[in-house]
Amino acid sequence: MTQSQIAQNPLRVLDSKDKRDQEIVKGAPSILDYLSDDSQAHFTAVKHLLDTLDIEYDVDETMVRGLDYYTHTIFEIMVDSKSLGEGYTTICAGGRYNGLVEELGGPEMPGIGFGLGVERLMVLLDAQNIELPILDQLDVYAVGIGEGTSEVTLKIVQALRDDGFSADRDYLDRKPKAQFKAADKLNAQFTITIGDRELESQTANVKSMVSGKEVSVPISEIMTNFNTVITNNFDE
Repeated sequence: MTQSQIAQNPLRVLDSKDKRDQEIVKGAPSILDYLSDDSQAHFTAVKHLLDTLDIEYDVDETMVRGLDYYTHTIFEIMVDSKSLGEGYTTICAGGRYNGLVEELGGPEMPGIGFGLGVERLMVLLDAQNIELPILDQLDVYAVGIGEGTSEVTLKIVQALRDDGFSADRDYLDRKPKAQFKAADKLNAQFTITIGDRELESQTANVKSMVSGKEVSVPISEIMTNFNTVITNNFDE
């Protein structure tokens, strides 16, 4: 790193690709040893959700994003594809910036964002013969009622996406009425509703937004074969 780079953002030396810099910081203390209680709790929660979704990840103690307004977690999504050359290539990177809106004169508001390498992504999609669908509706919207339902709705959405369905859920802790309104706005074909009672019985209420028909189904069936749930209960 140059003197001007060090003066502008000294933490970038931790993420330097220069072998001389890497040798200098090899014995530097880990930033993870200096997290506040709030940051540690947040980071633990993020890792727990990744584990819940069976998403593999590596904790990189030396990664530093170039922008100075990030708070809590930063991340990079990398791939090892010959279509992009040898070794791992970053195709997406970002993080959380809870204070950015307020810093720019707006209200206190949390935020998260990322930058995506569109050209790299297009090369990857082409190499894997993947065509992105053009959607004007959502297959499923998962509605969670109660604090304890957040994790299970997240798992359901991920399982449905893995099974080829377009699915989404609420991320703003909105009331049920607002969640159903969002489902309607997204033109969702089905809603899956889980409250504390359903969580206890490990069931969910699946409703057709077209016919209005609603049935109670084991969560395990929704996550393993939602096509069968639709066929057995809604196809006429």
